[in-house]
Amino acid sequence: KREKVEHCPAYVLTQWDFYVWSAFPPAPPAVTAMGRKRCVGADCSKMAAGCCGVKKQKLSGSPGSGNSSALSPTPGGYNTSGLSPNLSPGPGSGSGGRKMVVSAEMCCFCFDVLYCHLYGYQPPRTPRFTNDPYPLFVTWKIGRDKRLRGCIGTFSAMNLHSGLREYTLTSALKDSRFPPMTRDELPRLFCSVSLLTNFEDVGDYLDWEVGVHGIRIEFFNEKGSKRTATYLPEVAKEQGWDHIQTIDSLLRKGGYKAPITNDFRKTIKLTRYRSEKMTMSYAEYIAHRQHHHYQNGIGHPLPPYNHYS
Repeated sequence: KREKVEHCPAYVLTQWDFYVWSAFPPAPPAVTAMGRKRCVGADCSKMAAGCCGVKKQKLSGSPGSGNSSALSPTPGGYNTSGLSPNLSPGPGSGSGGRKMVVSAEMCCFCFDVLYCHLYGYQPPRTPRFTNDPYPLFVTWKIGRDKRLRGCIGTFSAMNLHSGLREYTLTSALKDSRFPPMTRDELPRLFCSVSLLTNFEDVGDYLDWEVGVHGIRIEFFNEKGSKRTATYLPEVAKEQGWDHIQTIDSLLRKGGYKAPITNDFRKTIKLTRYRSEKMTMSYAEYIAHRQHHHYQNGIGHPLPPYNHYS
C-alpha cells in the first residue's frame, strides 16, 4: 500500500521551490559500484510526496511496486511537428546516449485527463506510451511568468498510465497551497512530467552535480528526530545555489534550527538521483490535438485557445 500524500498547508513556496518532504523507509539494499552505493530495485524510492510540507518519519514495510531503474526506449509514433521548438526536456533529463522515456505525449495525456475532468467528459482511453513503473511528478505552472500552480508526485514507482492519471488531478485539484483549478485557467497552463531515475547513495554530501542531480537528505534534528527532504534536479540551478547553499536550504526547510556547521553537514545521509523532464504549454497541447484529435480517445471538441490577455 502506497503512503498517502501529505502537506503542510502553512508553508508557502516560491516559484522554483520544487522540494519534497516525506518519510523514507529503512535503508534500501545496495551494492557497491566504483566507491558508491547504488540502490537496487524500487525500495530506493519508496515514498509518496508533494511539493510542500514537512512531516515526521513514518516507516513502511510495504514492498515496492516496481523497478525504478528499469528503463525502456521512448515508444515511437509521436510526432512533434507543429510544436514549439522550446518544447524540450528539462535540466537533468536523460543521461549519455540513452533514449529518454519521458515524452511530450505524456504531457498531452495529462492535459487530456485534466480537460476531461473539468468539462465532465469520460476520462481518456489508455495512452500508447510505455506503462513501465517510475517515481513521478506532475507540475503545473500558469501565466507568462510561469508561476507554480500545483506540484505533487510520488517516490514510489508507479505504472505510468495510472500514475499520471492520478497525479495529474492530485496536483491540479488537491495541492493544499492552491484552490482547485478551473476551466478558465486551462489556456494559461504549462504541464511538466518528471520521471525520477538512477537513485544512488553517496558517502560525501557534496558528491552530486548542480543542475543534473536531485538530492534527498536524511538527518537528525535537535530533538533527535529523523527528518528528510528533497529537491528535484532543477531547483538548485534555477535558484543559483551552490552545493552548500542547497544543503543548508534543505536543512532549514526540514526544520533544523541550530547553527549549521560543516561537521553537521558531514552527518547527513544523501541520496542523489536524476530526472527526465518534459514541459508542454496549453497552446502546444492544442496544436497537437488538432492534428491527432482522437489519439487518446477524446471524442469531444477541444476548447478554442485563448491568447494571454
